[in-house]
Amino acid sequence: MKTTPPLDPKAPLVADTRTMSRAPGTTKEWSADIDVTDKLGLDMIAIPAGSQLSVRARLTSVSEGILVTGTVSAPVEGECARCLTAMEDAIEVEVSELYAFEDSTTAETTEADEVMRVQGDLLDLEPLVRDGLVFAMPTTPLCRPDCRGLCAQCGERLDDLPADHGHEIIDPRWAALKKFV
Repeated sequence: MKTTPPLDPKAPLVADTRTMSRAPGTTKEWSADIDVTDKLGLDMIAIPAGSQLSVRARLTSVSEGILVTGTVSAPVEGECARCLTAMEDAIEVEVSELYAFEDSTTAETTEADEVMRVQGDLLDLEPLVRDGLVFAMPTTPLCRPDCRGLCAQCGERLDDLPADHGHEIIDPRWAALKKFV
């Protein structure tokens, strides 16, 4: 059986539930604004290092554990997949995860990687936050939905070119005849 290292109660994404009753229905508001130390995301779009992500959550005691629901938001930077222009945006995602009590039926009947676990009185919210943000990032980020991209011939942004922009394409087999015209 794989053992997990103990959680640091002072870590920014660790929620302490000691002040909560385990009686179903007990709730606690939890929030944090965390400085991102390492880039988080994909190649074309990511939460840059040095930015701040915001977590607003409600911890609710249920019969099998602690249900965490809330929102996570952060700024993202990247480049448009069509025109390669640098872009900045913000992402906000709703998250929901059950953290099973150590002695619950859920904890006893599921594999360790199938459900999150309450560790003592602590909840490790990092996987929930990280996965929520990364899975919500677009795999094809766009500077705007109607971005036209780049011209296939000259590589310039189509939005910066006149409406009648075009290139005369001559079949290379007939190119030698052009000098007679």
